[in-house]
Amino acid sequence: MTVSPTTAGTGRTVTELSGPPALGPLYASAAAGAVLPGGGGGELPAREIVRRGITVDPGHLADYARVCGFRVGDALPVTYPHMLTFPLQVVLMAERSFPLALPGMVHVANRITVHRAVAPSETLDVRVYADRFTAHAKGAQVDLIGVVSAGGEVVWEGRSTYLARGAKAPAGAAGEDIAEPAAPTGTASALWRIPGDTGRRYAAVSGDVNPIHLHPLTAKAMGFPRAIAHGMWTAAHAAASLEGRIPDACTYDVVFRKPVLLPATAELVTERDANGAWGLAVRSAKKAEKLHLIGRISG
Repeated sequence: MTVSPTTAGTGRTVTELSGPPALGPLYASAAAGAVLPGGGGGELPAREIVRRGITVDPGHLADYARVCGFRVGDALPVTYPHMLTFPLQVVLMAERSFPLALPGMVHVANRITVHRAVAPSETLDVRVYADRFTAHAKGAQVDLIGVVSAGGEVVWEGRSTYLARGAKAPAGAAGEDIAEPAAPTGTASALWRIPGDTGRRYAAVSGDVNPIHLHPLTAKAMGFPRAIAHGMWTAAHAAASLEGRIPDACTYDVVFRKPVLLPATAELVTERDANGAWGLAVRSAKKAEKLHLIGRISG
C-alpha cells in the first residue's frame, strides 16, 4: 500500500491509498497503541483518506447480499457503500494521531444518504474524514464521514457516530444529542433467528474484525458477556426487509441501543407513516421493551 499526500481545498491533507487496506494489522497496531504512552491529542486530524477508481467485485457483493439478506440486482444495496468507506475509517482511527483509541469504540448511530441508485458496474471514488468531536454523557463521541462519488458526482454519503466510553473531548466541545427516530410498536413483521457465527460471517465480508464481534472470549475481554452482532449488519438486515419498497434516493437513519448478544432471537417491527417513510425497530423476541435498533428510511 502506497500513499501520496496532497492538500485539499477543504484545508485537510489528503492521503491517497493505492489499494484496499488490510484491517487485521491495523486493529492489532491500534490495540498495541492503546496501551502505550504518547500519541493521541485533543483535536481531530485534519486529514482525508481517499481511494479512487474502485470497482465493486461481483463475488464480494454476492457474499455481502447473502450475509445481510439482500438480493443482487441492478443497484447496490443502500448499506453496501459502507463496505467501501469503513476500511478507510479504520485507517484514520488507527493512527496514533487520532485522539480516541480504536479498541472499544462503539458504533452508536449512523446516517446514510443515497442520492441515486448506484450500479454495481460504476467506477467509484471514496473519501473519509473525521468530524464533530464532542462530549457525551458516557465519554466522547466522533463522526466519521464517508463520501462516495461516480464521475465527479456524489452518489452516497454516510455519517458513522462512535462513542469512546470514559474518553474526554477537547475543552469547550459541546455535546449534541443523537436524533433518535420514533420506535414503531405492535406486531412483529419478521422473526430473526441469528446464529452465533453472524459476527464472524459479517466480519469476513466487511473487514470489521473488531474482537467484540468474533468470539465470546475476546468479547469478554472488551466487557461484553458474549460476542455481539455488528450494528451495521443489523441495520443492513433490517433494510433488506424493505428492499423494493424504498425509493432509490433515500435517507436511512439508525440509532443502536442494546447490543445483539450472539446467538439471538429478535423481532423486526416496521411501520409506514403518512409521508411514505418507514419506521424500523429491532427488539428482543423475549423482551419487547429491549430495543437493539431504531431506524427510519425516508425518501
